[in-house]
Amino acid sequence: MPFQIVRNDITKMQADAIVNTANPKPAHADGADWAVYQAAGASRLLAQRKKIGDLAVGQAAVTPAFGLEAKYIIHTVGPVWQGGSHGEEDLLRSCYENSLSLALSHQCGSIAFPLVATGVYGFPKGRALAVALAAIGKFLTQHEMLVYLVVFDDESFHLSEALFENVGAFIDRHYVQEKASQEYLYGNARAGVRGRSLAQVMDEVGETFQERLLRLIDERDMTNAEVYKKANLDRKLFSKILCNPGYHPRKHTVLSFAIALELNLDETKDLLARAEYALSPSSKFDLVVEYFIMHGVYDVFTINTALFDYGQPMLGE
Repeated sequence: MPFQIVRNDITKMQADAIVNTANPKPAHADGADWAVYQAAGASRLLAQRKKIGDLAVGQAAVTPAFGLEAKYIIHTVGPVWQGGSHGEEDLLRSCYENSLSLALSHQCGSIAFPLVATGVYGFPKGRALAVALAAIGKFLTQHEMLVYLVVFDDESFHLSEALFENVGAFIDRHYVQEKASQEYLYGNARAGVRGRSLAQVMDEVGETFQERLLRLIDERDMTNAEVYKKANLDRKLFSKILCNPGYHPRKHTVLSFAIALELNLDETKDLLARAEYALSPSSKFDLVVEYFIMHGVYDVFTINTALFDYGQPMLGE
């Protein structure tokens, strides 16, 4: 999965590069910055940081990672929150863009970000998360890299309290309700099987999952790369599906494609049925995804944030 949200200590992440919210001066501050220096080896890391010199807000620079599991530490200077009217979001976006560009130039296959500038710099976590998801999402549409967003606490995952209250209300209304008659798009059509021979029924076998998926991609005039990247899936998995007409995907994979293709709810149920699945009213995972489809929200990173918030696996896993 190209993008993952994890709860961890960033100094313990096994990635090619980790990102540190750095002091603009060649010195370490308190908090997460100090933790990175301590874990890497403060004296060696500080010596390398002094070679770089001062960094402007939004800039990024790279040093070896020394004692960490990573190869590199990318140091970026986040903006101090001043109410939002001083270009803070643009500067924060630059932190992510410049860090990703450095990781790419150093041939990193993976990079781990904290939620930049949300500590002592005071950037509101919801707005910071929205900036992070947009910048990372844009990068992953053009490049292949595994990107982690690493946080400690649940509070980091509230893009909008009102939005998540709506998700919660939707789940409360539908969770563990009996909706068996609505689970499959073709549920009401089963009565048509009665009174017909097996041969007649079998003559009407529809498209396989692979056939329907490829037709949907063609109808939406999307490239294969656009689809698997929007679905937060890797190229190898997509290749397996292309090469195997009888491939049976996991349910999460089918829903990832539904989001990438921006299917409506009936189209989503149809694609699930092709893989022998259905949306369940007793699954919080299904209800979260259904909520966003019903509201026309097809950003996989936003949906994954909500799934993480509710303790569910994320699309693409």
